[in-house]
Amino acid sequence: MSIKRNNPKPRLADSVEYAGLVYLSGQVPTNLSGDITAQTQEVLDKIDALLAASHSDKTRILSAQVWIKDMSRDFAPFNHVWEAWMPAEFSPARAAVEANMARDQVLVEIMVIAAQR
Repeated sequence: MSIKRNNPKPRLADSVEYAGLVYLSGQVPTNLSGDITAQTQEVLDKIDALLAASHSDKTRILSAQVWIKDMSRDFAPFNHVWEAWMPAEFSPARAAVEANMARDQVLVEIMVIAAQR
């Protein structure tokens, strides 16, 4: 079985495909001027695009890891955007924690593992 690394760079690849699964690197927003709602939507849009490029989609996500800069302020609005995006019948296993981010303006990072079609 071969391993396919999509858009590899010195530190990471956008995603890695192996054995019918796609592993996405942690996705962060590009536009850092938005609030948690805008940043979350941008990250979910990036996830949609990366999954589509790997013959998958959000209904095939098995696991999601979520890092939020300020849980007390942003967890509820994050969940509002997430729930509008993810149909409840396809909810993955998920963990969400508060974390210091690589850049101060980043409010959310999401990493997923999904099955391919």
